[in-house]
Amino acid sequence: MSDTNYDPYRVPSPVTPVEAYQAPEPMAPPDALGAPEPLVATEPVPAMAGGLAAPAPDARLGIDRGAIMERVVEEIVAWLKTLASAAVYATLIVTFGFQVARVEGQSMAPTLQDQDRLIVNKLAYRIGEPQIDDIVMLYYPLNPDKSFVKRVIAAEGDQVRVVDGKVYRNDVLMDDSFVSPEYRSHDDWGPQVIPEGYYFVMGDHRNNSSDSRHWGFVPKKYIIGRVQLRWWPLSTARLF
Repeated sequence: MSDTNYDPYRVPSPVTPVEAYQAPEPMAPPDALGAPEPLVATEPVPAMAGGLAAPAPDARLGIDRGAIMERVVEEIVAWLKTLASAAVYATLIVTFGFQVARVEGQSMAPTLQDQDRLIVNKLAYRIGEPQIDDIVMLYYPLNPDKSFVKRVIAAEGDQVRVVDGKVYRNDVLMDDSFVSPEYRSHDDWGPQVIPEGYYFVMGDHRNNSSDSRHWGFVPKKYIIGRVQLRWWPLSTARLF
């Protein structure tokens, strides 16, 4: 095959032609590069094999925790206010309204038994007067640190006498059907007129009761209140 560009005097080059080699540009010294920019994660870092990814910080946690603590403090303050109010109301009720009492002994049997729990109405005699047959709680006149429960038998101006255990008020035999036969006494007392501002009281267990027959009359200021309710035992609960 002929080559129209053939030159009989050209000497073939023993070197195979290749692209000219270009040397790389020299790298700048480290000082000229400047400090590397910090890497900032813009997406959650995936979990690595065998480990868990660290949770991304959430600013809402701090806000929610603060709100919860504030709510807890508010609840505690509200409860403390409620307890304080309840204590004040309880004090007022006990001081001026009602009182819980417990019977000790058998002096009011069979109407009241040992360890009966009672509610005493202290308002009753702040707005009214003790009435005959009322069951009352009173301070023991010979030792006001003690309190008794007795029945009002007579009031100021009444004449009282006891004959063979039977009680006469203004010469009229009183109805004592609430006294069981085994609890009747056979003593005598009086007659005496009740002075102004005083009351004559007795226990329903007539032969086992320390009362006005033994230590005299009771001033009205010593009468704490009227026994309104026996609430325990529940099986014998009743109003008086």
